[in-house]
Amino acid sequence: MGNADYECPHRVAIPPSKPFFKSLTTSLKETFFPDDPFRQFKDQPPSRRFILGLQYFLPILEWAPRYTFEFFKADLIAGITIASLAVPQGISYAGLASLPPIIGLFPEIWQWVPLLFHHFSYLLCWEREVNPYENPKLYVQLVLTATFFSGIFQASLGFLRLGFIVDFLSHATIVGFMAGAATVVCLQQLKGILGLVHFTHGTDLISVLHSIFSQTHKWRWESGVLGCCFLFFLILTRYLSKRKPAFFWINAMAPLTSVILGSVLVYLTHAEKHGVQVIGHLKKGLNPPSLSELAFGSPYLPTAIKIGIITGIIALAEGIAVGRSFSMFKNYHIDGNKEMIAFGMMNIAGSCTSCYLTSGPFSRTAVNFNAGCKSAVSNIVMATAVMITLLFLTPLFHYTPLVVLSSIIIAAMLGLIDYEAAFHLWKLDKFDFVVCMSAYIGVVFGSVEIGLVIAVILSLLRVLLFVARPRTIVLGNIPNSTTYRSIDQYPDANNIPGVLILQIDAPIYFANASYLRERISRWIFDEEENLKSTGETSLQYVILDMSAVGSIDTSGISMLEDVKKMVDRRGLKLLLANPRSEVIKKLEKSKLIEEIGQEWIYLTVREAVAACNFMLHTCKQSTNATAVEFEAQDIV
Repeated sequence: MGNADYECPHRVAIPPSKPFFKSLTTSLKETFFPDDPFRQFKDQPPSRRFILGLQYFLPILEWAPRYTFEFFKADLIAGITIASLAVPQGISYAGLASLPPIIGLFPEIWQWVPLLFHHFSYLLCWEREVNPYENPKLYVQLVLTATFFSGIFQASLGFLRLGFIVDFLSHATIVGFMAGAATVVCLQQLKGILGLVHFTHGTDLISVLHSIFSQTHKWRWESGVLGCCFLFFLILTRYLSKRKPAFFWINAMAPLTSVILGSVLVYLTHAEKHGVQVIGHLKKGLNPPSLSELAFGSPYLPTAIKIGIITGIIALAEGIAVGRSFSMFKNYHIDGNKEMIAFGMMNIAGSCTSCYLTSGPFSRTAVNFNAGCKSAVSNIVMATAVMITLLFLTPLFHYTPLVVLSSIIIAAMLGLIDYEAAFHLWKLDKFDFVVCMSAYIGVVFGSVEIGLVIAVILSLLRVLLFVARPRTIVLGNIPNSTTYRSIDQYPDANNIPGVLILQIDAPIYFANASYLRERISRWIFDEEENLKSTGETSLQYVILDMSAVGSIDTSGISMLEDVKKMVDRRGLKLLLANPRSEVIKKLEKSKLIEEIGQEWIYLTVREAVAACNFMLHTCKQSTNATAVEFEAQDIV
């Protein structure tokens, strides 16, 4: 029965088709330029466009003209504060990467490099493939080479607008990975705490624990007591700073205070003669050039490239996440691709000046933020302070005990074990918790690569499951309204007699077309059986709510054609509600609209239900009239 007598208040419009190349250009622009960075250049004269272009790539040109003396005073204090944290951390993290301690300070000097693009920096250790004690020169060369390729990779992602690749590292993955890495690093630092000389180069938990407990006869109680005391001091200052944010400077100054106190204590007691290892001589001077040190001809080059890419991805994910977190406090926008360019250029320049991989940590950024920094000038102040240290103050670190550096690393790493985030994942999303723990277990019991691969595979598997098995929902009418919602979410929602309303909750692709065909068929069969058992009005109409179907491919079109045939065989009528523009264009091109009938395609579920009710009412009146006519004939 037609619905010619029913006047629908609205009709679904079919947008005009765009040329293929225009559609392709639009899709590529949305993929690679979702933030539309060129919108500011529209309707601007050439001279203004040139200035805006320079400011886009060199943000310092944008904020420098507005810089004031008040800003400088704030940046000066922040820079000195962050330098007090950067110096001991730099020396400590160089030891963590099995590099000479002085190299840990070199990246801090060149903090002005990312000023052209960005203003965060951090040190990440390089996974060991070459024994740093047996061949230290080759080891340093490979570290610098890995840094170079990490920078090339990061900058390439930024220039090619491929920042969305980092999004494949979910929040759960990062939480688990960072916690796993921090756990292993903390255990590795027991070498310094216990005063051990020989230690495993493996990064898995089993290797580390075996190395620790197989040398119990070599543990040094003097070193252990000193390390535990300083570790307690560092954890206590962090706790106090968290309880009282106004005293953030206590935690910021704690590492440098530990280094000073430890050095004085060793110097006065000659503890270096009683099993407490010290840094020893640190060479004065600034970063030597290292372009000639890059090991492009080494047989370990593939390893350096692999490690550079892995650490580059992690550094980007962490740095961009930190930048976006603090941008909310300062109310400014973070461009992920510019961040990648900044990191990349920073690491390329660093690899040529004896620096290794840098990124943007939460701890140091938080100190900079809490210290009241106004601009990236605070980094210049910090770099200047580190430069002065390298030129004049390195002899003061001669008696710095390694156990203090180990304590600083452990205290920093404990901050990366975010058990609160893991607990939140457990409460919020069990699958995300599984991904988090998979990354953690993979890193702790395997390696960095194993942990990342497991977590990324699980995350992608989840996405594929969502795509391949989308939800189909039965909708009902909310009482005293014209709203239709899921009957599972709203148990008081009423079914419409003779009408089955199904909502498809995802785009329709080849991966889910077969599943949706079978699922819709089962919904219809179950509804018919349910109506038969209750004796209610038989099913006559099936409405597909397409409002959540953003796109459809040829397999999806074939699926809808099969559903239409299946519905026709059952003597039912198929209606579509609110198909999106991309969907309705393909339905029109495939002639499916003609098969369904454009009069059976509605703008909203409410209008589709109204049409069904009208037809049911009309059919009932026609049936009653026929019955009366037959009854009159019988009387005659």
